[in-house]
Amino acid sequence: MYFEAANDQPPLQAGFTAGTKHFKRAVKRNRIKRLLRETYRLNKHSLKTSLEERNMHLAVFFMFTGKELPEYPLVLEKMKMALEKLERLILEKDAND
Repeated sequence: MYFEAANDQPPLQAGFTAGTKHFKRAVKRNRIKRLLRETYRLNKHSLKTSLEERNMHLAVFFMFTGKELPEYPLVLEKMKMALEKLERLILEKDAND
């Protein structure tokens, strides 16, 4: 989920969550959020650069919906895919404006 933020905000903001439906223990939910934050931190630069070039501000929220505790390589791959898709959407929207 994403939306354009106000111009007084940083170019890119992110939030992360893992639901209690499948992960009752906070330890597991926190582990998932740490994995999401780390993979986001390592891969956000291209998107952030694209937003800064277009003077856009974006807020994104990542929700983990899986039923099992994920491994780091899987989270890394999926985060890359999600950020690339988001960047393509931003570029397409900018091209259409």
